[in-house]
Amino acid sequence: MSWKEVGELGLRYGRIPLALICVEIFYWFLTIPSDTLAPIQVTEAWLWHEITNFLFGEVSTLTTHNGWMTRIDFQHVSFPGPLDSVGLYVSDECAGVHEMIFLSTLVMMTDGVSQRMKLKTVGVMCAWVYLLNLLRLVMFYPIAINGCIENADQQACLSNMWEYHKAVYEWGFLVVMVLMWLIWFLAIGGPTRTIEATKAEVAPWRFTRRTLWKPIHLAGIGLVAIFLVLAFASINSNESANEAKAILEICEFSNLISSQCADAQQDWDDAIGYAWSLGAMSLVMAAGLLVIYERPNDEGDWPSEQHRKTETEEITVERKSTKKAGSWRRRGAKEEE
Repeated sequence: MSWKEVGELGLRYGRIPLALICVEIFYWFLTIPSDTLAPIQVTEAWLWHEITNFLFGEVSTLTTHNGWMTRIDFQHVSFPGPLDSVGLYVSDECAGVHEMIFLSTLVMMTDGVSQRMKLKTVGVMCAWVYLLNLLRLVMFYPIAINGCIENADQQACLSNMWEYHKAVYEWGFLVVMVLMWLIWFLAIGGPTRTIEATKAEVAPWRFTRRTLWKPIHLAGIGLVAIFLVLAFASINSNESANEAKAILEICEFSNLISSQCADAQQDWDDAIGYAWSLGAMSLVMAAGLLVIYERPNDEGDWPSEQHRKTETEEITVERKSTKKAGSWRRRGAKEEE
């Protein structure tokens, strides 16, 4: 194998971790403010509450956290504290979207698979991730009960629940996602498909600028502009953000530490976070509109070059069809007559 072939293979398979790193960076910018994925968080919390009460009786209540209905309070006489309750809430990290994006990236970057099959697989796997994440949440109550019945009214009785949460959050879901992709990859004959794709393609892929602009692409550019305006307004034209900033300046000048200062800090951080999130989304959308990802067709031609060639031929034919016949002297004489 030549060094050129080694480099091509490295580029082919190295783009997967590179894409995952880019996705992680984008997700980090997206979820800087608290409750970025609030609609999904609220849905998860409601289903968690309803399923828990259906399975174990009326043992949970659904309340608000940061203004959203994402908090679950479990009640049992064995739980520690004067209220015999344990409070949890569905954060943006608990919504399962991070895992969906990670798994979708793995599927979409797999070689030798048609785009249609990839999209179907992404839809099915995201649904499975949503259900598995919901099952993870439902398991909190029985694990907490199991620990607290033996050590009633002791704070340490909840350690099993927190250890379970930590294990799933740090590596459990990652293992499950990789296994899901690996099983799918082997089930569709992924190794054979990858080898065939490597031999068949003149070049694996490339990025190039968009030359064919449709109305939907122009609408996307307009949406990017709106996101940028909203990002600017979330800091400069937001009354609550400006009030929070003023309070923070007073707290910093007077060296105050209070709940009001903490709330103002949270509001200001959220305003900055929303600006970063909207900016990140607008940059990704702009990159997706200006730059296209393409593979060569069966003849080895790049689709963008084929399109430019077709456009050039059409313009040439149009010019020839509108060109006046005869010499300029004869045309001038006819026009004078």
